[in-house]
Amino acid sequence: MLLGWHYMQYYHNAYAMNQYLASKGYSVLSVNYRLGIMYGRAFREPPKSVWRGASEYQDVVAGAKFLQTLDNVDPQRIGLWGGSYGEFLTAMGLARNSDIFKSRRRFPRRARLGEFRANWPWPDNAETAPDIKEARELAFKSSPVASIANWRSAVLLIHGDDDRNVPFQQTTDLVEKLRAQNVAFEELIIPDEIHDLLRWNDWVRAYRATAEFFDRRLAALGERQSAH
Repeated sequence: MLLGWHYMQYYHNAYAMNQYLASKGYSVLSVNYRLGIMYGRAFREPPKSVWRGASEYQDVVAGAKFLQTLDNVDPQRIGLWGGSYGEFLTAMGLARNSDIFKSRRRFPRRARLGEFRANWPWPDNAETAPDIKEARELAFKSSPVASIANWRSAVLLIHGDDDRNVPFQQTTDLVEKLRAQNVAFEELIIPDEIHDLLRWNDWVRAYRATAEFFDRRLAALGERQSAH
């Protein structure tokens, strides 16, 4: 992570998106959660992380609770967005804490995480491990799908239908689950796009859709709050 423009395309574009949201009047907190770099091995490889408990998600929750204390932030209008592993953590945000995160944008990217299934990457010899059953159960509990019944907040789903990293079926599965719970959602499906979007206009299209989604959803929450 860098405090500014990044030499890697995805982080460069994400930083630009955060700058755009800030220019529109949003307070933006970009979380360098555990599993990141620059703070040593203990920070980069924390215990009970990823499929072993997703402990890094607590950093996202802590960031949101910090925002709730600021005078310039409406605690009832905190949104969440991310791609790749950030996408997994944003899914965790709405599945576990729709009470905090009122609206989010989900953008599958670079994951290989099985964000809505317990199919995390396993070592080659995992199936012969004596605790494989317990490991699978822990992986499931560490995923958003384990808490899907608590998902209440509206979501924008963005996915290229030729994604080779995150199967497109994960989005269709999630749509079915959200419909079953009457959760509001919107979709932007980009034909013939891969995990790392190839076309610049698709990056712009996705980010513009994200900003417009936040404008509609978070503004509407403020109007309902005023009406009360």
